[in-house]
Amino acid sequence: MFLATCMVSVALAENAPLLVDDCVKCHSEETAQIASNGASHKTEINCLECHRGHRPSSQNNIPNCNECHSGSAHYDISDPCLGCHNPHQPLNIHIVDEHKKVCVSCHASPEKQMVDNPSQHATFACTFCHADTHGNIPECLSCHESHAESMSQADCSTCHQAHMPLVVSYPDNTSSVLCASCHDSVFETLSTSKTKHSQISCATCHVGKHMTVPACNDCHGTPHSKTMHERFPKCGDCHNVAHNLNK
Repeated sequence: MFLATCMVSVALAENAPLLVDDCVKCHSEETAQIASNGASHKTEINCLECHRGHRPSSQNNIPNCNECHSGSAHYDISDPCLGCHNPHQPLNIHIVDEHKKVCVSCHASPEKQMVDNPSQHATFACTFCHADTHGNIPECLSCHESHAESMSQADCSTCHQAHMPLVVSYPDNTSSVLCASCHDSVFETLSTSKTKHSQISCATCHVGKHMTVPACNDCHGTPHSKTMHERFPKCGDCHNVAHNLNK
């Protein structure tokens, strides 16, 4: 009688449908991850829509990611998805090893900047800087020495963009002190000058892009007689450099 009861119980268990609520009975960690950070894997699907059946009766119950995810270059890469993504918390991206191809499959703009503006930064894997966790942005000073001891990360980004660092550009209100951190002798000459040039910022003349050198007549026009300008076509012949204006 006991044996018959056991056989009936086994038969009923084999025929009983597996429910989503059953998953947490064994897989508490995975269901907790889904509940807290599952993103669309929580809101759009459930456990059994990914894991069709259960082992051993269903041997291949872990699907490939591209069975659902397709339509962009990111999903066509050969690198294993699970190298960065835990499917139970897919947006908590933990990065292992060096990657570039997988990164630029989503982040095309930084890749274009690096290709169009070659620098040493372009030779590194993306994960050399953006290490360990997706979205990690390191401070420049973690690798680079500052131009001056007083400079901070905010000062670096005033002039440099990480993906095209040699294209130095800056806003019109950039402090001349930042320029002086590299161009100290020029700044000293300008700041000790007795002319009006000493009262304006570097960025007023060197507008927008590093090494922009304006013509004097961009601001001053032709202040002398026509004869004088014909005789001395170069302002510097009389006025020396703009930072000094030796008369």
